[in-house]
Amino acid sequence: MDNQKNLLLAVVFSLFVLIGYDFFFNPKTQMKTQEELPKNPVVVPKTDENIPTLESKESISIGRNKEKRINFESKRLEGSINLYGATFDELFLKDYFRTIGKNEKIQILSNANSEKPYFLRLGWASTDRSLEMPGKDSLWKAEKNEFKTGEEIKLSWNNGKGIEFERKINVDDNFMISVEDEVINKSGKTVEITNFSYLRRKNYRPANKFFILHEGPLGVFNDTLKEVTYDEIEEENEIVEVTKNGWIGFTDHYWQVAIFPENDKPFKARFKNLENNPNSVQIDFINESIQSLPNDRSMKIKSYVFAGAKEVPLIDKYIQELKINKLDLSVDFGWFYFLTKPLFYALHFLSGLSGNFGIGIIILTICIRVLLFPLANKSFKSMNAMRILTPEIQRLRERYKDDKAKMNQEMFAMYKEKKINPASGCLPILIQIPIFFALYKVLFVSIEMRHAPFFGWIKDLSAPDPTSLFNLFGLIPWDPPMFLTIGIWPILMGLTMYLQQKINPPPPDPIQAKIFMMLPFIFTFLLATFPSGMVVYWTINNILSIAQQYFLLKKQKADNPVS
Repeated sequence: MDNQKNLLLAVVFSLFVLIGYDFFFNPKTQMKTQEELPKNPVVVPKTDENIPTLESKESISIGRNKEKRINFESKRLEGSINLYGATFDELFLKDYFRTIGKNEKIQILSNANSEKPYFLRLGWASTDRSLEMPGKDSLWKAEKNEFKTGEEIKLSWNNGKGIEFERKINVDDNFMISVEDEVINKSGKTVEITNFSYLRRKNYRPANKFFILHEGPLGVFNDTLKEVTYDEIEEENEIVEVTKNGWIGFTDHYWQVAIFPENDKPFKARFKNLENNPNSVQIDFINESIQSLPNDRSMKIKSYVFAGAKEVPLIDKYIQELKINKLDLSVDFGWFYFLTKPLFYALHFLSGLSGNFGIGIIILTICIRVLLFPLANKSFKSMNAMRILTPEIQRLRERYKDDKAKMNQEMFAMYKEKKINPASGCLPILIQIPIFFALYKVLFVSIEMRHAPFFGWIKDLSAPDPTSLFNLFGLIPWDPPMFLTIGIWPILMGLTMYLQQKINPPPPDPIQAKIFMMLPFIFTFLLATFPSGMVVYWTINNILSIAQQYFLLKKQKADNPVS
C-alpha cells in the first residue's frame, strides 16, 4: 500500500469523523424495561397532573387557560408566573438576543396559551384520593405583583381542608431557580404526600439538522447520560428511569431547562409522549419516597430549575456548589469529551486574554500545531520523501506495467534502500484526527462563539460568512440562494487546501488524482454553510500545515533526506 492511498483514506476518514462520528457511534443507553422497574411503584392518585406513576385526569385543555400573573426579574432573567397552577411559562434571558441587533431577547419558556407552549409546573400529590392537592387550575396567592432582583417570591395555597402550601422561589444571579415548598398539616389526621415537577413542550420538534449535536430531551440517570429522540418517545410512548442524584431536561443548541430535586432524594424520571398533541413531549420527575406528615406538623422540600444559557464555567460552578451530577454533559462535547472540555477551557482562556474569540481560535490553533509538531513532522517527512521519489516510482510503473508483482517487488526494494516506510505518513494523521475533531466540536457547541465578532465583514463567528462569490462579494445588488453563498473565508480555505495538495506528492493512480483534485472544491462548498469561526480555524490550520511542510521539504531536498 503506497502513501497516497493511506493519505486518501485518512482524508476520507477525517470527513467521515467530522460529519458523522457522534451520529453513528455515540453509545446509546439501554432503556429499562418494565420488569427492571421497582415491583411496588409509588401510586399517588387524586391529581390532574400527568406525571410518572399517576393516572392522569388531565386532558389537553380546550379553550384558553386561565391567567393571573406576577412579574419577576433577576440579574440575568426576567419573566412572569401564572398564579393558576403557579406555572413558570414566561422566561427571558436579559443578556442574550436572537440577532446581533439585540432587538429581541431569547425566550426560554413560553406561555401555555401560545402557539408553541413550553412551561413548568411543580406540585404535590397524596395517596388519599379525597385529599385535594394543588393542580393546574389552583389559584395561588402572592404577596405582591412585582418582584425585583434579589427579592424572594412567596406564594401560598390552601386546600380549604386544613392543608396549607407555602412556596418560596429564589433566582440567583445567573440561571438557577430554587423552589422550597413547605406543607403545613392542620387537617386533623396524618397525610401521605410526595412532590413532583414537570416540563411540557408542545407543538415543537428539534430540526436535528446537525448529526453531531443532540437537541431535545435528555438527562443523567444512574451516573449515565441519556439522550432521547422524539421518535424514540413516540415509539415507546414513555421512557422511565429511576435514579438518585440526577436530572432531566430539554436541551437546545445553546439553551437548556433542567429540573431535579435535592441530590440526596431518589426520584423517578420520565419522558412522556403527549398523544393528543403531535410533536409534544413532557419530561417530569416524582420523588420516590412518600412522606408521612402528622397533624399539626410541617415539612419542607426543595427542587431546582436550571433555565438559561449553557455556559460551561457556570455549569461547572453549579456542579461544585449543588453537587449536580454531570450537568456539564448537557453541553454536547461528544465522544471525545476528555479532549473537548480541556480544549474549551483553553479557548475560553485565550479568548478572554486576547479580547476576541476569533483571535482565541487562531492562537489555540497555533498552540495545537506546536504541540503536534513532532507527529506532523513525521507525516510530512514521509510524504516529502515520497514526493522526491515520485519520478523513480513512475519509471518503475512504466517499466513493469505488465508485471505488477515485479513492479511491487522493485518498489519495496527501493523503499528499503532509501529507508522509507510508505505507510508512516498515515498513522500520525490518524492520531491527530481526534484532537482536531474535538476542537471542531468545541467551536460548534460553544455559546461564546455565538454573535462574537471577528474582523471586517465577520460580525458573528457562529454564522456562515455572509459574503458571496456569486454577487462579487456585495458589488452586485443580488442575494444569491444559500447554496451559492460561498464567502471569502471558505474560498481562502479552499485555496489553502489546494496549495497544501500541490505540495503533497501527486497520486500515481488517475482515479485517486481526480478525487484529490475535487476535494478542495467539495470542502469549499461544504464549509461555506458552516459557522465562520470553524472556517477561520480550518484556514489557519491549513496555512500552518503548508508552512511546516514547505520548510521541511526544502530542508529535505537540501540535506538529501532519501539517501
